[in-house]
Amino acid sequence: MKTIKISLPDKLAIEVENYVKHGWFTNEAEVLLTSLQEFIRHNRPKLMEQFMKEDIEWALNIKKSAK
Repeated sequence: MKTIKISLPDKLAIEVENYVKHGWFTNEAEVLLTSLQEFIRHNRPKLMEQFMKEDIEWALNIKKSAK
Protein backbone atom coordinates (compact mmCIF):
# COMPACT_ATOMS: atom_id res chain seq x y z
CA MET A 1 0.00 0.00 0.00
CA LYS A 2 1.28 3.47 -0.87
CA THR A 3 1.32 6.26 1.71
CA ILE A 4 0.54 9.82 0.60
CA LYS A 5 1.04 12.87 2.80
CA ILE A 6 -1.33 15.79 2.15
CA SER A 7 -2.09 19.20 3.62
CA LEU A 8 -5.72 20.21 4.01
CA PRO A 9 -7.16 23.69 4.32
CA ASP A 10 -8.29 24.28 7.91
CA LYS A 11 -12.00 24.28 7.04
CA LEU A 12 -11.75 20.94 5.23
CA ALA A 13 -9.65 19.44 8.03
CA ILE A 14 -12.34 20.42 10.55
CA GLU A 15 -15.00 18.71 8.44
CA VAL A 16 -12.90 15.54 8.24
CA GLU A 17 -12.36 15.62 12.02
CA ASN A 18 -16.11 16.05 12.57
CA TYR A 19 -16.93 12.95 10.52
CA VAL A 20 -14.61 10.94 12.75
CA LYS A 21 -15.81 12.65 15.94
CA HIS A 22 -19.45 11.86 15.12
CA GLY A 23 -18.67 8.21 14.40
CA TRP A 24 -19.18 8.18 10.63
CA PHE A 25 -15.60 6.94 10.13
CA THR A 26 -13.04 5.32 12.42
CA ASN A 27 -10.22 7.74 11.51
CA GLU A 28 -9.20 10.55 9.17
CA ALA A 29 -7.45 8.21 6.74
CA GLU A 30 -10.70 6.29 6.25
CA VAL A 31 -12.55 9.54 5.41
CA LEU A 32 -9.96 10.48 2.80
CA LEU A 33 -9.70 6.99 1.31
CA THR A 34 -13.48 6.72 0.98
CA SER A 35 -13.65 10.20 -0.55
CA LEU A 36 -10.99 9.37 -3.12
CA GLN A 37 -12.66 6.06 -4.02
CA GLU A 38 -16.00 7.81 -4.53
CA PHE A 39 -14.39 10.55 -6.63
CA ILE A 40 -12.77 7.96 -8.91
CA ARG A 41 -15.96 5.87 -9.13
CA HIS A 42 -18.05 8.92 -9.98
CA ASN A 43 -15.65 10.40 -12.54
CA ARG A 44 -14.41 7.24 -14.27
CA PRO A 45 -17.08 7.30 -17.06
CA LYS A 46 -16.38 10.98 -17.80
CA LEU A 47 -12.64 10.39 -17.92
CA MET A 48 -13.03 7.33 -20.15
CA GLU A 49 -15.20 9.32 -22.56
CA GLN A 50 -12.69 12.17 -22.62
CA PHE A 51 -9.79 9.79 -23.33
CA MET A 52 -11.74 8.08 -26.12
CA LYS A 53 -12.56 11.44 -27.75
CA GLU A 54 -8.90 12.44 -27.56
CA ASP A 55 -7.84 9.12 -29.12
CA ILE A 56 -10.36 9.52 -31.95
CA GLU A 57 -9.24 13.10 -32.60
CA TRP A 58 -5.61 11.97 -32.65
CA ALA A 59 -6.41 9.18 -35.14
CA LEU A 60 -8.37 11.54 -37.40
CA ASN A 61 -5.46 14.01 -37.39
CA ILE A 62 -3.05 11.21 -38.35
CA LYS A 63 -5.39 10.16 -41.16
CA LYS A 64 -5.63 13.76 -42.45
CA SER A 65 -1.86 14.24 -42.44
CA ALA A 66 -1.36 10.95 -44.33
CA LYS A 67 -3.35 12.26 -47.31
